[in-house]
Amino acid sequence: MNSSCISSKAIEKEVESSGVWPGLVFEIQRNSVIELQITELIAEMTLAQKIAQMIQPEIGAITVEDMREYGFGSYLNGGGSFPYGNKYATASDWVALAETMYQASIDDSVDGSTIPTMWGTDAVHGHNNVIGATLFPHNIGLGASNNPELIEHIATITAREVKATGIDWVFAPTVAVATDARWGRTYESYSEDPAIVKAYAAAIVHGLQGYANKNFLTEGRVIATTKHFIGDGGTSGIDQGNNVDFEQQLFDIHAQGYVAGLAAGAQTVMASFNSWQGEKIHGSHYLLTQVLKRQMGFDGVVVGDWNGHGQLLGCSNDNCSKAVNAGLDIYMVPTKDWKPLFNNLVMQVESGEISIERINDAVSRILRVKLRAGLFEKPAPAMRKYAGKRELIGAESHRNLARQAVRESLVLLKNNGNLLPLAANKIVMVAGDGADNIAKQSGGWSLSWQGTGNSNADFPQATSIFSGINTQVAKAGGKAFLSESGRYAIKPDVAIVVFGEEPYAEGYGDLDNLEYQRGNKRDLALLQRLKAAGIPLVSVFISGRPLWVNAELNASDAFVAAWLPGSEGEGVAQVLFADAAGRSQYDFTGKLPFSWPNSPLQSKLNYRLNDPKTIVKGDSALFPLGFGLSYADLQELAELDEFVKLKDGYKSRLAVFDLGIIKPWKLELSSKSKSSSDKTQDEIRKPKAVKTKKIRFEDGQYALSISFNGSSKAEVSFKELFPRDLRAFDEQPSVLSISINVDVIPSDNVELSVRSDSAGKASVDITKQILNLENQGEQIVTVDLNCFKKLGVDFSDVTSPFMLSTKGELSMMITQIEWISQETIATVQCE
Repeated sequence: MNSSCISSKAIEKEVESSGVWPGLVFEIQRNSVIELQITELIAEMTLAQKIAQMIQPEIGAITVEDMREYGFGSYLNGGGSFPYGNKYATASDWVALAETMYQASIDDSVDGSTIPTMWGTDAVHGHNNVIGATLFPHNIGLGASNNPELIEHIATITAREVKATGIDWVFAPTVAVATDARWGRTYESYSEDPAIVKAYAAAIVHGLQGYANKNFLTEGRVIATTKHFIGDGGTSGIDQGNNVDFEQQLFDIHAQGYVAGLAAGAQTVMASFNSWQGEKIHGSHYLLTQVLKRQMGFDGVVVGDWNGHGQLLGCSNDNCSKAVNAGLDIYMVPTKDWKPLFNNLVMQVESGEISIERINDAVSRILRVKLRAGLFEKPAPAMRKYAGKRELIGAESHRNLARQAVRESLVLLKNNGNLLPLAANKIVMVAGDGADNIAKQSGGWSLSWQGTGNSNADFPQATSIFSGINTQVAKAGGKAFLSESGRYAIKPDVAIVVFGEEPYAEGYGDLDNLEYQRGNKRDLALLQRLKAAGIPLVSVFISGRPLWVNAELNASDAFVAAWLPGSEGEGVAQVLFADAAGRSQYDFTGKLPFSWPNSPLQSKLNYRLNDPKTIVKGDSALFPLGFGLSYADLQELAELDEFVKLKDGYKSRLAVFDLGIIKPWKLELSSKSKSSSDKTQDEIRKPKAVKTKKIRFEDGQYALSISFNGSSKAEVSFKELFPRDLRAFDEQPSVLSISINVDVIPSDNVELSVRSDSAGKASVDITKQILNLENQGEQIVTVDLNCFKKLGVDFSDVTSPFMLSTKGELSMMITQIEWISQETIATVQCE
């Protein structure tokens, strides 16, 4: 048992309420019949049955027999996880698994419980884990439409397709307000304007769940989840980072989606990975219990995110009483850690570390949601109204709605010379690597977590942007041809170039700054080559956020922000082309849901941009929030400044260790036979070949003592779950600097390495630089970062900025590890 987790007594001491959180008026009111059923069920349940209701494993980590033995209250499939591991599982296959798990959950032969389980999934832009499903534009595109009625309709269709696979629960909507476009989840945010997010939150909850007075959680509806509570969009562009907003700002900006979504009836809330003022939300009793449950009055379920409880100080994935004491009701534990977590929770209740009252409250909330959803009365998943109806998956009427959403999401940023709409009876070249690439236009959370590893064949019935253009042009008697490279035998009348970001999700999308394709301007080169040939040029830009594309804008006659349109690329073509009479078929109606940057460093968004008190001189957006041209606008965009200058001192120092581990980096030790991670930074675990020790100082800071014993090759490294964009160090002389005190010189070669996600590890031998430092006191060893670049490291996706390894003996103390931009010559030169 982990004694560092807080006890049940600790939660009785509460922070005084700030008064900024209102009590909400909920559409879904308490029902006395349901409350009586809850009381009766709680009285009959054993402790083990109660804890099982609070455990949510993933389909890849449990068996049907596990469900029969434990009777989990819920389970999930993660992004890119499918029934029986089959990516091409049909609706019937999904239903078959749902049926099997349901029957096992109500089988009381082993666990004594007949409480039905429920299945949750991330259907965040349609039923995006299912082959053939309708994929709608990601949230950022829907935000551009500014059409809550459309959003509600999309949610209703999504719920219908989800029910066709036997699933009860959807982890949507995301109601984050992104305030920094560098954040890798910006496309999951509808807007930087909390008012838009607020309106959408209510609309999508109603679409998923129905309304209290007519169709609440009836057949064809699913349980909704507002997520991620709270402040995830305000972490300075770092996923799972720290939100330092004052509490009033937290409410005014980041809570508005919850105010509307919960009032509209959302039955579950997902806790966020991020911290607020240094405290992880999964462990915040103030926010989860005092604010959400008591002050706001939420009586539904708080579910954790993917092992989020394991990130709490003093906790691990398999042992964390702190989370439930803080107010978490369901642990999302997708790994095999679910079994020891279950056992530890039982023991912690028996010891009094967790009160039975807290357990009863959590289970009551879970039962309340299940009873409201009618899961005790509804037939088994295979017998439900929409179960297995594969004709619902990607139905033509659903795709028609998705095409409407695509059309309304497009934002026209430039249309010089009124090039658009295009006449379709022309020779049209379609170029760029996004032209015939449904995976790219769909982005992350599309058949896989990152949206990668997919081909057009994985999206049956979907249309790429080129396919849609080809249809429009052929219908008018013109000729469209695809040339990704932009090469042609016959000069086209017009070129449409489709390009943009590669798919990503969560922290993998975090950026250092907003310059598009920094260091590799292949798309710009294509645009400029076509412009030089005198070909009228339309750019269709695919992205999950606004990016600095001044040069690309200059090279284009017309420029369309298409965001991530999803499976229906034809919707883009329908807006670009005129009808036979030369009139537009559909006008551009989309307006920017985020302000567009006027420099690579203008990443911090501010929905109060027009408030004089918040405007910084020279910091106005290139295109403000709400901007978007229509065909009636005759506005010409003047030539833009293409010169990139990073501010003085920008990213001049990246600290990895500075008398203590610097977040987000985490210490990891490994040897040839064993590895371990210091996930909490509270205790450093030690493989056989290497030992570490904290040498503490009076002010609480510490140096790190490292001893390699030579028994096998070992490594000390600092790593992060998501790669970090450190390209700023590639643009000026920079070094990796280590402040060390060597006690025992190395008996074998010592390698200093950097690892990038795409290129792997690159190593430099620093043995000579260490050999003469024994007992010389604190010394600094620096390595030119260009050494690692020459060896193939990609600075845009660094997962470990420091790795030290040797097969021999070595003893040293480290006080500082940092990347520094400086003009001085590095100690270690590259050959």
